[in-house]
Parts: sequence; structure tokens; C-alpha cells
Amino acid sequence: AAGYEAQRAKDFEDQLVDRLQALGGVESVAFARITPFGYRSYSSATIGADGYEAPPDEQPTVEYNEVGPGYFAAMGIPLVSGREFTRADNETAPPVAVVDQSLAAQFWRGQDPVGRRLQVKGRWMQVVGVVKVSKYQNLTETPMPFFYLPIRQSFLGQGLHSRTRLAPETMAKALVREIHALDANLAPGEVITMQEQVDRTTAVQRMAVAMLGVFGGLALLLAAIGLYGVMSYTVAQSTRELGLRMALGARASDLLRMVMSQGLLLTAGGLVLGVAAALGLTRLIGNLLYRVSPRDPAAFGWAFVVMTIASLAACFVPAWRATRTDPVEALRD
Repeated sequence: AAGYEAQRAKDFEDQLVDRLQALGGVESVAFARITPFGYRSYSSATIGADGYEAPPDEQPTVEYNEVGPGYFAAMGIPLVSGREFTRADNETAPPVAVVDQSLAAQFWRGQDPVGRRLQVKGRWMQVVGVVKVSKYQNLTETPMPFFYLPIRQSFLGQGLHSRTRLAPETMAKALVREIHALDANLAPGEVITMQEQVDRTTAVQRMAVAMLGVFGGLALLLAAIGLYGVMSYTVAQSTRELGLRMALGARASDLLRMVMSQGLLLTAGGLVLGVAAALGLTRLIGNLLYRVSPRDPAAFGWAFVVMTIASLAACFVPAWRATRTDPVEALRD
């Protein structure tokens, strides 16, 4: 839209990357066609490889991204073997590719694919590097084969990625300043952190978690109110018994312990039933969980602690009222 033809755009990108990487606190800068966890879909291609024979009537289709030099360092994707792309990997250089470990395991079965050939849409290219498996679209996706092509051999960059120790606001201002220094007619689009990008993809899940938290809190409140009501009723019905115990020498601490133990006994029964039901039902939501098991001991342990505290709070008031019982009035009634 600003009148840039291909070569001028590539020169601008190189100059902008150089200027940004010269800033203190900036570790790595790179362009890429697709931003991970973004709304745009990755391209996909049918591929083949040296020594790999696909099953009959099956052509493997794998997603890929076009990225610039320094992309893996900027995104924190470890390099396992080989090298990253460089500026020398341009349209005049031999076609090259970088594959992730999942694709390497599928096509080369444990062998190092660096130096081997990968066929993409009928075009052969040399594998120059292997990187670890990353997350590409969402946090819950299973590891999948993926590869990268040098952006200088295909498309122009559309997203700028930087790894920096600078605050987001400081980096955004620096980005605007450096772009305007090269061309006052250009301006960056949206500038956000990777965490914000990830948060957008998990908005639905986080809303669901918030709703579950609210409903769980309401359930806990109702359970505490119910337990409080039961214990209050029990104390009211046992007024004569409590008065008699006090007349026979029972101390206030004895009555407090007795009423509290009755409440905790009810809680223990509820916890046993609740744990049994939870162990059977949580497996149904296993595919909705991230980095936590449906039978996570810590989650069950915290639930036990929270329910115990809630039951103690619910039982304390009726138990305290029991200690205030006047034995004379109780026996008279």
C-alpha cells in the first residue's frame, strides 16, 4: 500500500532488523509470515523425503511457516542440530528448510536429517537444521510434524518478532521511532507481547474456568450454609443434653470439642463420597485440562483443605453457642 516493490521491502526489513538489534536490551529480531497463536492459518504442503516411502494412496501433508534469520532465537525455540537461516538463504541460493523433531522422527526415524533432502510440492530442498517441537496454534495441541522455509526465498515478512528485556511500552516506542527513521510514511500495526497473544487464544477456556470457579464457590458456600444449619439445629435439639453435661461437670471446651467433632464427622462422610464421585467423573474432562492430570493429587489435596476449613468455620458458631448454654435454664426447659 505504501508503494514498496519486493526488493525495496526486503531492504527495508533488513535495515529495520539491524537498527532494532542495535538497541540495548534487544536480543533477537526476525520477520515471519505467520505469528504463532495468531488468527491466520499456516500454509500446508504435500511433502516427501530421501529414503521415505509413504503408504500406498497416502501423501503426507504438513504445515509450515516462512521465517527470517534469527526467528528461532527470537521465539525461544531451541536448535537441536544444524543451523538457523541466514540472509544468504535468499532467492538466488539453493532451497533449504528447517524441520522440527516430530517431522524428523517421522521421515528419518531417529537419524539426523541435516544434509538430507526434503521435497515440498515437488521441489527438492536441503535440510539445514532441526529444532525442537513447538506450539503453533494453541497450548493444548498434540506435537505435530512441522517445518520452516526461509522467508527470503518465498514471501515478504508480515509479522515482526523480537526477544527483548525492555518493557513492552518501551519496545513499542522504539519500534515506532526506528520505522519512522527509515520511512515517515510507515507505522507498525498492533504491538503486543507473546503472552497477550497466547491469552487471546485461551480466552474461552479462561472464561470457562472463571465460571467454574464461581459455581464452585457458590457450591462451597451452599455446603457451608447447609452444614451450619444442620449443626445449629442439632445444638438446638440437644439443649437439655448439653445442660445436663454441664451440670455434671463438663467444661465449655468439652462441649466445643463434641459439637465440632460431630460437624467434622459429617464433613468426613461428605468428603469420602465427593472424592469417590470426583475420581470417577474427572476423567470426562481430561481433554479440557492443560498440564494437569484429572486425578492430580495437589488439586484433590487443596480441595480437602478448603472443605475442611469451610466446615470448621460453619461448625464453630453453633459449637460456640453450645458452650454458652445455661445448665439451669436448659434443665428447666
